[in-house]
Amino acid sequence: MKKEMDNKIEREYTIPLREKVMKVPRYKRAKKAIRTMKEFLAKHMQIRDRDLNKIRLDKYLNQMIWSRGIQSPPHKIKVKAIKEGDIVRVEAYELSQKLKFKKQREDKRDKKSLEQTSKKKAEVKEDKKEKSTELKADEEKKVEEEKEKKKTTIDAEQKYEKQKAKERKHESVNKRPIQNKKEHSKGSGTGR
Repeated sequence: MKKEMDNKIEREYTIPLREKVMKVPRYKRAKKAIRTMKEFLAKHMQIRDRDLNKIRLDKYLNQMIWSRGIQSPPHKIKVKAIKEGDIVRVEAYELSQKLKFKKQREDKRDKKSLEQTSKKKAEVKEDKKEKSTELKADEEKKVEEEKEKKKTTIDAEQKYEKQKAKERKHESVNKRPIQNKKEHSKGSGTGR
């Protein structure tokens, strides 16, 4: 079966593994099954240079291959391959009951963690808003306090200047020579 949409090719294959897997030692069979799958898909999905690094297997497909251990992988497996650009993503066409349950459990856990992270992000945003309003209020208070300090220092300077001016005024009055009345009357011309 073949579907093509917007430079995206989707195909389903039943990949025979027995022929290649039986030729290797028992302790290498699951690894050979994975490699055989990749080689088959590189050939049939027309991967340039048959580069196996461009084929990405789904983790549940990998678990399906390894489910019976390294020595006895399945003899054939049905997969769905989706080619997007140069990358081919491969997933199992049908999962076993055990893997279906495992996938549902992981999806449920992931969904729950996403909800929790979204709640935490919302709380963080609210906290940031509150903190920003608090910071703005604090900044406004600081600005007002600085204005008051400037005002009080200016007032204090003005009072100090007035006081100094008064002191200078009084000092200049006190420093004038006071003439005695006698001395003043001598020069009045009475002739004595």
